[in-house]
Amino acid sequence: MTTTTLGPVAAATPAGSVGLTSKHLSPLVRRGSLALTLLAVAALYTWNLAASGWANSFYSAAVQAGTQSWTAFFYGSLDAGNSITVDKTPASLWLMELSARTFGLSSWSILLPQALLGVASAWILYGTVRRSLARGGSACRAHWAGIVAALAFALTPAATLMFRFNNPDALMVFCYVAAAALTLRAAETASRWRLAAAGALVGLGFLAKMLQAFVILPSLLLAYAVGAPAPWRKKIVDLLTAFGAMVLAFGWWVAIVELVPESWRPYIGGSQSNSILELTFGYNGLGRLNGNETGSVGNASGRWGQIGLLRMFTTVSGEMVSWQIPTALLLGLAALLLLGRRGWATTFRTGAETHRTRTTAALVLFGSWLVINTLVFSFMAGIYHDYYTVALAPAIGGTLALGGMVAWTHRRTWLGRAALAVAAVSTGVWGVALASVAGGIYLWISIAAAAVLVGCAAVFLFGRAVVRALQTAAISAAIIAGLAGPAAYSVNTAATPHTGSIVTAGPARTGLSGGNGGPGGGMGRPGGTGQGQTGQGQAGQGQPGLAPGGTQNQPGGTTSTGRDGGGRGGGAGALLNGASVSAELLAALQANASDYTWVAATTGAQSAASYQLASGYPVMAMGGFNGSDPSPTLAQFQEWVAQGKVHYFIGGGNFGGQNGGSRAASEIASWVQQNYTATTIGNTTVYDLTVAK
Repeated sequence: MTTTTLGPVAAATPAGSVGLTSKHLSPLVRRGSLALTLLAVAALYTWNLAASGWANSFYSAAVQAGTQSWTAFFYGSLDAGNSITVDKTPASLWLMELSARTFGLSSWSILLPQALLGVASAWILYGTVRRSLARGGSACRAHWAGIVAALAFALTPAATLMFRFNNPDALMVFCYVAAAALTLRAAETASRWRLAAAGALVGLGFLAKMLQAFVILPSLLLAYAVGAPAPWRKKIVDLLTAFGAMVLAFGWWVAIVELVPESWRPYIGGSQSNSILELTFGYNGLGRLNGNETGSVGNASGRWGQIGLLRMFTTVSGEMVSWQIPTALLLGLAALLLLGRRGWATTFRTGAETHRTRTTAALVLFGSWLVINTLVFSFMAGIYHDYYTVALAPAIGGTLALGGMVAWTHRRTWLGRAALAVAAVSTGVWGVALASVAGGIYLWISIAAAAVLVGCAAVFLFGRAVVRALQTAAISAAIIAGLAGPAAYSVNTAATPHTGSIVTAGPARTGLSGGNGGPGGGMGRPGGTGQGQTGQGQAGQGQPGLAPGGTQNQPGGTTSTGRDGGGRGGGAGALLNGASVSAELLAALQANASDYTWVAATTGAQSAASYQLASGYPVMAMGGFNGSDPSPTLAQFQEWVAQGKVHYFIGGGNFGGQNGGSRAASEIASWVQQNYTATTIGNTTVYDLTVAK
């Protein structure tokens, strides 16, 4: 007979029972299993970490600049000459730059902080789920639910990709997880200061990836409103305090950037008016939602993939993140129904906090996080990349584990049994559908897992007639089988080097619909390889350029796209993937390099990053990432050339002026062609700006 105590996980169990039916767990087993879980996550995220080389050279070049100049460190400049910043706020760069300053600039030192953020996120998520279930119920069940949450999060292919990569998503997701944990802790006792700390973490998330950090705010608000045992007046004051803490956490940096004279700082990359506020609300803000992004290529002709709910399921995004989304949503909804009105009752009264309310608040937080982020990503009309979906991974893990444990605890009810059975079958069926795109061993793994899950569903449905040991075996088998598909994709992701601006996880290059969620969606990545950019040296200041794997850049070599070494693709190829650097060009860039502020200037940030990383010296990215920012202006560039600050202009990359952006970079290129003589160095067109025609 199931008890009716306040805890949703307080079902009566016989004395001496073990595993998921036991209320007690020895400290050795608890600590040992948690340690093994975190070690496994660390191994997945750090194994052969340097194989991706500079990963996204755009951010690696900024890290390099931050190790050479504290001004570049503070503002997030792309080069140590401080001509322009990256098109994001710089907090994620700060961590990588501190690591590179400590251990020396290398692929490993840049990517290690990202991997550690992933392990820390898994640890915090474990603790959050365990605490949400432990009080008033089985500590053993709470522990294993936390382990499942951590594994479901860490084995999401998008998470494996981004915690091994140097994009700012890793820090933002960590801030999401930590803010969620603090909000739920604050809700236990209506702690204003814990809630304020959660707000400050969201503010730190803003300094990593701007307005995307705010997408979690409705979920935090709902969780505190549901869970805090306090009058509504106090809840409102607490929430306003947290909002103020959030603004302070990012506002100090924004205020400095806006108030410092423009001549004292680098240009704000991604903006058209040299304003961090414009970047926040335009290119990196509302423009991402409505597609009105000045200077971007926009969503013309489906440039950023299909828009609508199916984007998260039938495109490459689906294979990166959706393995457990249907199951998590089903179990989360079932859990809320099983908790019933008793779970919501304390929302509207003060006084004693119940464990049922704590679990409800956690379900509301993770469930709404999953739904809101899914909707935002599905209907974004502006720039969208499949790897954005990493923001869903903690919500999937939390909702899945909480909902599954509540359903397991209520397996003596028809709804609990039905929820477990349907979840098992849906996980198996959806896993086979996703794996059918890649086929091969991935499909066979998913088919085997589906067979196991169907068997487990039968045990769940007829649970009353099944011995307890078989029930425990079934839930354990269902967890392992349910994670088998995403685990296989994550192992493939970890084993595959990923470079360039657009990277995707797993072995498939298209989704179920044959399309992709964002641009590229696997273009140029056979076997799951990210879009390549080879020949970028890991040189220190004035040191010979070495490829990230330690290979000397050779003249006449080829990039992964088959371009001649030392050459560069024009248009979108150079925009997204950078350029290769021949030995001859490298020698030219490093000759008398200390005499110049910038050893070269070129259009677009990825190409500039390639030359800068190879040479170890600052290279000016005219026009910023897309080549469409008005930085520098023609007059400004002419002044710098006259002062002898720029050595070479590197030709190619005819992009810029896109979607209403500036054509300053094109004007500079035309002026250079008219006034300086073109020469060829290693198949690259170069203009020596110290020698006029």
